[in-house]
Parts: sequence; C-alpha cells; structure tokens
Amino acid sequence: MTLVLATQAPGEPEIFASVQGEGPSAGTPVAFVRLSRCNLACVWCDTPYTWHFDGDARPHRSAATFARRANQLELGVADVAARIAALGQKRLVVTGGEPLLQAGKLAAMLDLLPGMAVEIETNGTVMPPAPVDARVTQYNVSPKLAHSGNPADLALKPAMLAHWAADERAFLKFVIAAPGDVDEVSALAGTHAIPPQRIFLMPEGTTSATLHERLSWLAPLAMERGYRVTDRLHIHLFGDTRGT
Repeated sequence: MTLVLATQAPGEPEIFASVQGEGPSAGTPVAFVRLSRCNLACVWCDTPYTWHFDGDARPHRSAATFARRANQLELGVADVAARIAALGQKRLVVTGGEPLLQAGKLAAMLDLLPGMAVEIETNGTVMPPAPVDARVTQYNVSPKLAHSGNPADLALKPAMLAHWAADERAFLKFVIAAPGDVDEVSALAGTHAIPPQRIFLMPEGTTSATLHERLSWLAPLAMERGYRVTDRLHIHLFGDTRGT
C-alpha cells in the first residue's frame, strides 16, 4: 500500500520537521508530510507542484506547470511512517494538495504512529472517513473563497461547511486577499453557524512584505467581527520554499 507524496527535490519526499506556520498551532514544533494531488485549483496556490502538472489546463497565476515524475513520489505507508517517526516530533501535520483524497492509505499510515497528535490541513470538500477521523487531533480547514478561482459548487459545499462548523476540532482558516473577502467569510459564517472563535483570517501572500501590508488592514477587520488572525510564520522564517 503506497501514498503519493510531493517532493522536496526529485526522488526526495517532502517529509520534514519545522514549526507550524499557520493557525491555532502556529509556532509549535511538528513533523510535516505533504501529499500530492488536489481536487481544487486555486489561482494563487503556493504549492502548485502538488497538482499543476504538465498538461493540466486549470488556471494558475504563474502559468507554470510541473513534471509529474520529478514532483510526485510513491512510498509504502510503512516507509512514510518510519521517516516521520525518525524526525522525533510529537505532532504531525498532514498537508497537501488535498490529503483526504488518499484517506484510506493515510489511515493505514497513521496506525503505524500510535500516540502521535495529528493535524490534517484540508480544503474542506472531502469527508474524512472514520478510520482517519478517529486519529485526528485538529483539522485546519481552508474553504476557498471566490477569489481562489474555484467554482462555489466545488469549493463551498453546504453540507461540508455544516459538518466542520459542528466539529470542535475544526478551525476554519480563510485566505484573504482584499478587504471585501472578509464580507464573504461573514456571510458563510452566518449561513452555516460557524463559531467566530474558530475562524482564522490569513493574508494571502508568499513574501513578508505582502503579508505585513495585508495584516495591517486585516487585523482591524478581524477584531471588528470577533475573528482570529493568523500570519504565515514559515514565510518570514524561510521564504516561499519547499520542505519548510
């Protein structure tokens, strides 16, 4: 049984130790594993190498595509678990791409890491099956707003938003590029009864300068509505690079 992973370099899976850069666990030492493939296509996605392969016509602002063989790698679940365990961390962040597309194999891998706290970063469109859900400590759910370029019927499924609103382990992290995006968040929160204390607003950006500029107007808007703000700590520490 194999998982399909993203790569840090050709032939090297993106499994690494760092600090969590976003959301409620920001600053926490963790192990990361980045899985490949996604069912959405955000025009500003900062990991397009997990899905925007040569021949994929879905739009991305860079217009670049990536060779699948160099950017995707299959490893057995036992191998993945051993590499994660060797990092010596107590908390694991499973990210992507959309990791829940590989939920069955992910569950098998997590079974080999008993006692590990697990965060899953998801776009919120895929229901986690029971074997995965039973192992999850925290969901970092990032529903995609209109500026992502995804059709709403694919990215903002009412039943899934209601599911996450009802799960106290789920924190909903919205990527914000312009002040008007916050109004879209408020409309979704009202419609789906999302508790404001579990909503994070995060500036879109892959440079410190962009993040600082957007945080300057985003923080006051979040305060007005009772939402939380998250920076992107890893960008300030390491830049927009893989394996960080």
